[in-house]
Amino acid sequence: MKIVFLLFLLMQFSANATTFTVCKTCKINSIKKAVSLAEDGDKIIVKKGVYKEFNIQVSKAIQIIGEDYPILDGQNKSESIFAIKADNFSIEGFKFRNVGISYTKEIAAIFVSGSTNFTLSNNQLEDVFYGFIVQDCKYGLLQNNTVVGHAIKESNSGNGFHLWKCKHIRIEHNTVSGMRDGIYLEFVNKSSISHNTSFDNVRYGLHFMFSNNNEYHHNEFKANGAGVAVMFSKFIKMHHNTFHFNWGPASYGLLLKEIYDAEIVDNVFEQNTIGINIDGCNRINYKNNHFIRNGWALKFIGGCYTNVFEFNNFQHNAFDLSYNSRLNDNRFEANYWSEYSGYDLDKNGIGDVPHRPVKLFSYIVNQTPQTLVLLRSLFVDIINFSEKVSPVFTPDNLLDTKPLMKPINSIVE
Repeated sequence: MKIVFLLFLLMQFSANATTFTVCKTCKINSIKKAVSLAEDGDKIIVKKGVYKEFNIQVSKAIQIIGEDYPILDGQNKSESIFAIKADNFSIEGFKFRNVGISYTKEIAAIFVSGSTNFTLSNNQLEDVFYGFIVQDCKYGLLQNNTVVGHAIKESNSGNGFHLWKCKHIRIEHNTVSGMRDGIYLEFVNKSSISHNTSFDNVRYGLHFMFSNNNEYHHNEFKANGAGVAVMFSKFIKMHHNTFHFNWGPASYGLLLKEIYDAEIVDNVFEQNTIGINIDGCNRINYKNNHFIRNGWALKFIGGCYTNVFEFNNFQHNAFDLSYNSRLNDNRFEANYWSEYSGYDLDKNGIGDVPHRPVKLFSYIVNQTPQTLVLLRSLFVDIINFSEKVSPVFTPDNLLDTKPLMKPINSIVE
């Protein structure tokens, strides 16, 4: 009986819904006016055109849909174009431009706060300071949006997707470039970031802190200032992502700082200054990742415990591994190393002698970066060989005892 009653109420709610049409020659020629007239459950259709409006405040469960991408021009006013505090709403199909800039308050094309169950989809944001700001929200979907900025410095630019204190948010199939951080999350839990492309951002393609129980998969992070940063978080799953062409004197594909109980699987790290920079991280499984032509594939900083690296490919990196502390209980096993010079007499696909992935020259470069100019010299080959034979400066127990003779086939989809 309860289900029948709820269905009856839903049918009544839909039957009573009103559709408002906004256009320059319509009776309603502004979005603000349509929003003021609408009630919960109503729909607003905005026809193609240019609408010079800002600070459109939405506090109702309504749908606002643009046809043929009407342009919302914020006229560079110091207000967000949409300011929303409502449940069960959606905004889709608009082009935003001339969004205001402020260094004292948060201004975005779309600012959402205290909302539940909402959708922001198929919008195009051009030359914005902040694209989307979402705070204190849950059960939201941000999908198929394009955000383009022209950030030059971190100090005078904002983020494409800026989330704070949220949970159960999905950010999917978006493209973001030219921002400070493409996607920024702080205190965001139980959320999913997938199938996004984040490139040419001044700082990070993705940056999140104090955010737990999240999943990040099938994203591309390309040519960002310093790749992706994951800090002070736990229970993270990162899989099927591509990190590439993140070059710079202090750049990396992925920075991990104080991360616990995570899974990093089936990712590609290609042509980054550092593939993964690992600082104080514990209980992380790294499996089936591909490290290809990076400066450093892995760089450990600070104490790390109970990390497992297995079935990863390390191919043609300048340095596969930099390690400046005790091995502790971290384990490297059954990885493929293109630098491995051992043999496999029993033909079981596993090298008969262990592989030492840390080179003496990597240790020297960490101490004196200027020596990097000697990388391809005969002198470096000699000192690396001597250290391999009789380790003095590198951890003598840091070994892959089961190095694979052939690379693992890529299963990144």
